[in-house]
Amino acid sequence: MTNKNSNKESVNITNYRREYTESQRRGVKTWLTDILNELKISDQTIEYQASIQKMSDLINRDAVVRMYLTKMLEQSHGNTRFDTEDESGLITTIDTLLLVMNYIVTRAPNFVYDEKNPDLTGAYTFPLSSLFTEMMATEAGESAFRNAAFNNALTEVLQAWCDYLDSDASTSVLNHEKNGWLSAQGQEYTELYKFVTEPGHPHLGFTSYNDFFHRKIKEELRPIASPADPKVIASPNDGTVYKIASNIEKSTDFWAKGQTYSLANILNNDADYVNHFTGGNMVQTFLSGNDYHRFHSPIDGTVEKVEVVQGLTFSQRSSEKEPGAGTESLGYEAAVNTRGLLYIRSNDKTLGTVCIIPIGITEISSVRFGDHIKPGYQVTKGEEVGHFSYGGSTLCLLFQPGAIKNFVVEPTESQSGAQAGSVVKVNAQIATAN
Repeated sequence: MTNKNSNKESVNITNYRREYTESQRRGVKTWLTDILNELKISDQTIEYQASIQKMSDLINRDAVVRMYLTKMLEQSHGNTRFDTEDESGLITTIDTLLLVMNYIVTRAPNFVYDEKNPDLTGAYTFPLSSLFTEMMATEAGESAFRNAAFNNALTEVLQAWCDYLDSDASTSVLNHEKNGWLSAQGQEYTELYKFVTEPGHPHLGFTSYNDFFHRKIKEELRPIASPADPKVIASPNDGTVYKIASNIEKSTDFWAKGQTYSLANILNNDADYVNHFTGGNMVQTFLSGNDYHRFHSPIDGTVEKVEVVQGLTFSQRSSEKEPGAGTESLGYEAAVNTRGLLYIRSNDKTLGTVCIIPIGITEISSVRFGDHIKPGYQVTKGEEVGHFSYGGSTLCLLFQPGAIKNFVVEPTESQSGAQAGSVVKVNAQIATAN
């Protein structure tokens, strides 16, 4: 299914998955220690943000949730991303966990720059991932993050954080100081020159941290592939190809090793669409924190249906203990995480209906479609249809059987050795239709 002669760029995907060096691990430990020291100084006056208070009330009220979290901390030895098995972790009680969560979600993340330690540049950009990585990989953690009551409480926490990151108050980190995102080092790290800014305006025109996170890229950098040719399918997003799959099944053990795709779960048990896409093709890509976080239509067509399915947030495939806070579980996450479903019907009968599936992985896990993206709307190839708010994300593109002649990108190799997949750019060709 792949075109070996395609002009592609290949990267080591582990770079995107935050595989920390020892200096980065020490940096995260210093970061968390500083938070705990600050909390000790002010602990007499701390009031939980409302959603954290609701989570605290749930934990006190629900014995099962309290059991899972207690055992999770015991099994992780209080470790976060930085610790080794020989170290004593810093998060050993539920109260400490809630205090640190409260600290994180009442702030926007700073840019980190340390001229003496370049490895730390951009560290802690996703602080909840740093906090949860070891915990969510334990047996009890797997159960905790799949528990409906706890996941609902965590979703409320993330929504409250998202609301703050949508507010003007979150622009405090969009400054030109050393650890500001608009500093010379911050602009270099984010390659801000590629994006639309408003020089001379406060915060270069960004109205919130989320506005900065899903900043618009300059149109000339993402030209639309063959706009008049319906057989040329464009990539809906920037990212790295994780997997290309064919003959997708209605229902599989998506949680098992190999992570096959299960349409019934991915498509929220919509029987008509499950039957329609059974036997079709799927390509899944992964977005790094610095990738362009808006997604576009891969084809011309008519919007048939659009919905956002609320799902899990920090859950990962069983026994998947890895440094990327869930990014090794992308196939599993496609079936269980919060995700959007946008069905677009092409005028080309062979291509038929295509489904765009943006998926939140960690942090906010927010998927937002444009207000104009409604059934009956005529969308054009390359048109923006939505964006991710702050956090890690992945996206699947689903095709009906017989629609695809070939893909012009290659997936990540999952076996031992180098893990590399094609880099894709929004609006560039990703496949050819029959």
